[in-house]
Amino acid sequence: MTANSEYLNELQQQGDFLTLSRNNEWHLAAGAFTLSNGTAVTIHDTGVIEFQPKCDTTIDVVLSSAIHGNETAPIEICDDLIKRIILGDLQLAQRVLFIFGNPQSINIGKRFVEENLNRLFNGHHTVEGVRMNNERTRAAKLEQYVSDFYQRGGQHRERCHYDLHTAIRGSKNDKFAVYPFLHGKPWKKSQLQFLLSCGVNTVLMMKSPATTFSYYSSFVHGADSFTVELGQVKPFGENDMSRFAKTKATLSALISQKEVIYKEFDASDFELFAVHRSINRTEQDFTFPFSDDAENFTGFSKGDLLATDGQTCYYADVEGEAIIFPNADVALGQRALLTVIPLQLTDNII
Repeated sequence: MTANSEYLNELQQQGDFLTLSRNNEWHLAAGAFTLSNGTAVTIHDTGVIEFQPKCDTTIDVVLSSAIHGNETAPIEICDDLIKRIILGDLQLAQRVLFIFGNPQSINIGKRFVEENLNRLFNGHHTVEGVRMNNERTRAAKLEQYVSDFYQRGGQHRERCHYDLHTAIRGSKNDKFAVYPFLHGKPWKKSQLQFLLSCGVNTVLMMKSPATTFSYYSSFVHGADSFTVELGQVKPFGENDMSRFAKTKATLSALISQKEVIYKEFDASDFELFAVHRSINRTEQDFTFPFSDDAENFTGFSKGDLLATDGQTCYYADVEGEAIIFPNADVALGQRALLTVIPLQLTDNII
């Protein structure tokens, strides 16, 4: 029996693709098998597993987690869904590709190993004069796996990608989603309804291209794609999984039902924000005036100090300007802070 067939037999019996991926941090030989219900299972690489049900499908779903390895709740959600599918407890009605983005960073309990994976998509993994590393190579591979998955599904199908995360800091709005910049295309009520069903009623509308995984799927493949923040980072074993029950139930329904009926759209259900500006770290001496436990969506008065970058000081220039994703330890040149302001829905929604 080959090593390849050994891992396939074990995976069929236990359904534990997460442990298999963690034991093969950067590469796993491809393999395939078929479940008793006719679902075709294809392992493309470590952390990348595809399910093709026997029935006719209408949606091509990508569910990714562990783009940052210490964000454990989404990893546990996807791990459970994969196990239920393989063991026959969850029968699929849609094609789905699961991705554990960075298995080595899971093992070391950190956001990344050498470089932030979520700053390397949409072609940013290969830059002339910049040394390749495992995370840059991985970003290029993940783009290709997603591209191949959507192309195998064919054109004129519904495509979606939910990149599941947890935030470094707590948040006044515990769960929130980031809607990538759509280049003038309308927002979709159906996607906001889906997010609401997941327990996410706060949405941040981006206004420029990004290097994130969700922006890649949206921009390159026209997928309905979001970065979904499900609370705050916690180690394995410390997540209160009851707080993610709505998210897990909605994701299960999305991939196991032909059609999911969501609550009728009501704009008052949502709290929407638009990016006001992005502040990058350009100097070694970069600091925030607020404490490490200041929460996402904390608002500031006009004129309040927001950040100091060497000799440059940034002040709130709008009353109520709020902070998102503050991280003073990012690499030079990278975004250290987003600020946002409340947004009202416009006519650019369908």
